Amino acid sequence: MRALTLTSANMARRFLTSLALFAVASLPAGAAVAAEDIWPELKEDIFGDRPILDGQDWVQLEAPYRAHDAAVVPIDIAALRPQEKDRYIKSITLVIDENPAPVAAVFHLGKSIGLASLSTRVRVNAYSHIRAIAEANDGQLYMVSRFVKASGGCSAPAGKDPDEALASMGRMKLRQFPMSTKPAAPKVSTAVSGGMSELREAQIMIRHPNHSGLQMDQITRYFIPAHYVSDIEVRQGDEVILAVEGAISLSEDPSIRFHYVPNGSSQLNVVIEDTEDQVFTKSWDIQSASSGS
Repeated sequence: MRALTLTSANMARRFLTSLALFAVASLPAGAAVAAEDIWPELKEDIFGDRPILDGQDWVQLEAPYRAHDAAVVPIDIAALRPQEKDRYIKSITLVIDENPAPVAAVFHLGKSIGLASLSTRVRVNAYSHIRAIAEANDGQLYMVSRFVKASGGCSAPAGKDPDEALASMGRMKLRQFPMSTKPAAPKVSTAVSGGMSELREAQIMIRHPNHSGLQMDQITRYFIPAHYVSDIEVRQGDEVILAVEGAISLSEDPSIRFHYVPNGSSQLNVVIEDTEDQVFTKSWDIQSASSGS
């Protein structure tokens, strides 16, 4: 039995991913669309006619202007306000305009996440705007963007030996930080209770090749079928902190750094599912505020 239930939005995005890959493969050599021109169509495909406001008062997006490695581009989404009981961010959609599958990930934030700041690594296939669209609890969308110079990230060969990648697939590591290193105050008002609680940070590191479907086997010269992490769910006890819908733009060996407010549970539990219906689980004891790893 699958540990995570696919949402209709996730199923639709997978269909759009396949459609986008086919469309890219069908383009004549040298065909390109200006990065600024493609966004209106992408916006309609992803968000329909919903208005999107300037998000500079909500979140800040950090990404290198010129990426050192297009297959592993660091992305930091820094929330500029804590998650308050009556006003908070409930999801963040990460979009890379020029990628074959533009929606890189959708982050659904639990009420105890404390601060909607996230870090991850993505593939960038061509010079592109990268956008973070935050959805507030009232449904309003807010967007910030950065332009990144990188190319070939989605088709770049895997960094690991295929046999090694297969043997280690699904392994996870957790790094726990004793206190948030973000500039926000370490005591935050949670959306759950409105009380003041300590803000913690953690980082999940996942072993998975996250094949994009655009990479070529260097021996057979055939394309490697797409096989990537599609769902990540992080809980403390039974409470969801973070649920991630992934796609081909997340890098090999995905890494997600996030915040949470301890709710008294003794363990962090992670469930991962990939596009081959493989499910991986792992649990860790939550460390005290004075310790870290």
